[in-house]
Amino acid sequence: MLMTILSFLFFTGLVAFLTWRITRRDDHASSSGYFLAGRSLTFPLIAGSLLLTNLSTEQMVGLNGAAFTDGLCVMVWEVLCVIALVFMAWFFLPRFLKSGVATVPEYLGIRFDHQTQVITNLIFLVAYVGILLPIILYTGATGMIDILDIHSILGSWPESLDIDAHTLALWLIVWIVGIIGSIYALFGGLRTVAVSDTLNGIGLLVGGFLITGFALATLGGEGGISAGASQIFEEQKERFNSIGSRTSSVPFGAVFSGIFLLHLFYWTTNQQIIQRTLGASSLAEGQKGVLLTGALKLLGPLYLVIPGMIAFTMFAGDNIKADRAYGLLVQHVLPAPLTGFFAAAMIGAILSSFNSALNSSCTLFSLGLYKNVFQPNASEAAVVKSGKVFGWIVAVVAMSIAPLLANTTSIFGYLQKMNGIYFIPIFAVVLIGMLTKRVPSIAAKAGLIVGFTVIAIGYFVYPFSTIVTSLHEYHFLGLVFSWLVILMLIIGEIAPRETEFEQEDVGAVDMTPWQLAKPAGYILILIVFTIYATFANFSVLAS
Repeated sequence: MLMTILSFLFFTGLVAFLTWRITRRDDHASSSGYFLAGRSLTFPLIAGSLLLTNLSTEQMVGLNGAAFTDGLCVMVWEVLCVIALVFMAWFFLPRFLKSGVATVPEYLGIRFDHQTQVITNLIFLVAYVGILLPIILYTGATGMIDILDIHSILGSWPESLDIDAHTLALWLIVWIVGIIGSIYALFGGLRTVAVSDTLNGIGLLVGGFLITGFALATLGGEGGISAGASQIFEEQKERFNSIGSRTSSVPFGAVFSGIFLLHLFYWTTNQQIIQRTLGASSLAEGQKGVLLTGALKLLGPLYLVIPGMIAFTMFAGDNIKADRAYGLLVQHVLPAPLTGFFAAAMIGAILSSFNSALNSSCTLFSLGLYKNVFQPNASEAAVVKSGKVFGWIVAVVAMSIAPLLANTTSIFGYLQKMNGIYFIPIFAVVLIGMLTKRVPSIAAKAGLIVGFTVIAIGYFVYPFSTIVTSLHEYHFLGLVFSWLVILMLIIGEIAPRETEFEQEDVGAVDMTPWQLAKPAGYILILIVFTIYATFANFSVLAS
């Protein structure tokens, strides 16, 4: 245990030191330097930061937990996103960079009006504070408890006290990680986040592949990794299916409705994710970074799905909660000297997603509300300070909410369900804004408010919630998206803008596209279809 803790502290400290060395002379005083890294990010930093911001513990713990339950079909959350990333590189990114915006709501403010920008800012902030940040902290703490075997450390905790050892560990890790992540995000700005993400990403990818290798080797015994792979495939042949059955968390039909829409929003208009692409030094660098992320995501199932399936073989009869499967697998198969290293990589993943979401929350508040609503004449220093103060408030709220998620059945399923409340209306409005020139601002406001309200009512208000349950929530999201698009187009026909919207190039960055963006995107899409066809067994649809 001492070796684990020492190696954990060493690797965590090393990333912090290297990040400080690389970014210590950066501009942290101006809003452009703090929130957009001075528009200096190149494709390796963009790809590394995109990958690790996404690749956090809600993925490592949550998606492997979903694979423990449903098998290979949950790879839809990894493989299908590659198509969304291609669309980001081809269609969405050029339009964002052309306008020189720092946030998605700012783009909507240019396309529609100021009120649309404010409404979108508020929706993002409510979602990040109440949904995203607490889930990141909770899943991170859950994984760390099992990987570091915190139960053993707190085994002597007095039972006479009102709080049990697991709950105490959950609160402690949530607050420790939350405070460290806040320091990264609030004192360093976007470039510090991007650099630390890239460094941690290397460790997490190495660690993720190591877990898969060690787990297969443990299963295979003397036969090694190949024997373990053969065993898991033979024992779970029916679960090695890219097609989800009707009873799975990702039925195949939902791929073409809500699931793909969630991917499109997440990788093209989710402020937490795309902020590092908005800080690209040029369109070409941004496109290369986004498409490189797509190529790396194709490897995702190897460390985000297969370990959960291995855990099913090892622990299926032990009656464990799905979201504990990954942590127990790591504890079971990883050699002791490497436990600290992997724990540090996991902490890096938690910090990455947490500080990225926190940095985005500060950006949305400072540039979207403080500068545009509360204090239009505020100085650069005041804008940055407002973001830091708001960030600490948000961090404390998230750290207080996170441990309360302990009773959730599937944290990954809960995350995707809750994301739909704000993903769908915002993506519908952004898409209509980019594809049309005469749809007015009243249509955008109607889309945002109606979409957010309808989805929330459908999820939580009886008897509407029973109708949503009978449809499956992903089909429900697809239907709501379609209705919102039709609603906005109808309003555009009835009361169109007086003049067509024309997007101006503000000259923020060089807009010359990467010459290989189109062929690289087509290759990635072809690989996605090949993977699905290779593992498809449509017989589950008839059962």
